[in-house]
Amino acid sequence: MAASQDAPLQTLFLPFASGALAWPQAPVLFLRAREGWALRTHAAAARLVCVQGFRPFAQALEDGGWTLREEADLEASDDRFPLVLALPPRQRDEARALLARALARVAPGGVLLACQANNEGARSGEGDLQQLAGLGGKLTKHHCRAFWTGPLDGGHDEALRTRWAALDAPRPILDGRFRSRPGVFAWDRIDPASALLAEQLPADLAGQGADLGAGWGYLSAEVLARCPQVAGLDLYEADARALALARDNLAGQRARLAFHWHDVTAGIDGRYDFVVCNPPFHTPARQDRPDIGQRFIAVAAQALRPGGRLFLVANRHLPYEQILSAHFGEVRVAAERDGFKAIVGIRGGRP
Repeated sequence: MAASQDAPLQTLFLPFASGALAWPQAPVLFLRAREGWALRTHAAAARLVCVQGFRPFAQALEDGGWTLREEADLEASDDRFPLVLALPPRQRDEARALLARALARVAPGGVLLACQANNEGARSGEGDLQQLAGLGGKLTKHHCRAFWTGPLDGGHDEALRTRWAALDAPRPILDGRFRSRPGVFAWDRIDPASALLAEQLPADLAGQGADLGAGWGYLSAEVLARCPQVAGLDLYEADARALALARDNLAGQRARLAFHWHDVTAGIDGRYDFVVCNPPFHTPARQDRPDIGQRFIAVAAQALRPGGRLFLVANRHLPYEQILSAHFGEVRVAAERDGFKAIVGIRGGRP
């Protein structure tokens, strides 16, 4: 997401610009933090602790010089902050859990401030915070809603906070075959596009492979179950929460596995005999971005050995044919169903 278009980030800082809230002298915690001009303008001199599990956003924060902290490390601590900022996601259970965990990090007398886009659940988010801890104020701008508590010193509904904090906890799905959690892609089901691609995997796949955009591990699990000659598999995933689930879901496999918290669009270093891929085609804010999938295809081609195969699934309407033809010596549609197409590309050159 381009910084200039990050309306929730801009709106989040308006209460300080208007004087409705004052920035504290002590360190501030920012959950689901994002880099952008609004952050640099309003918090440039601040001691800011950022938590961000989406690798492209985390990389931008690192490049901007901000201090990043892992969510698990924060959860294991007793640290409290006079101000906690949060950009809740669209998914309701995940957003409620974020607000509940954020509330637990507010020091006595401190404030929790959140912001969401109107089309990302802002009104519900405001109502949830009011129910959880009461509202000290709110404002709307840029088709977004910022809302915050009054100074907190107990008085919130701790039983509700505890229940909400567990709403996005990992849990068994699909009759216990896998574990997943609200907020990750297709969290409680097998994505039909991935299911279509899994059906096209040939049993003779062998050697070292990669799963680009591995999610919680379904496609990788199918590769290992259907293709006994696969010796190793590298999983690349930008969502740290999904990657942690994949690690759990693939525990005990016979093949050598490696898990990479990585933005595939930045390129990968491995050399592979095959690649499987159900690439994203929008940002976390649901903006259509077919160029992301196109970049996944180019990266896959660069990572494949000559003669290596790409197994790709995509929405039927996405414009991938030109870039596939440019990077692969042979391209064919293996199957189509329910608006999806499964494509096999073979890299040119001698194996």
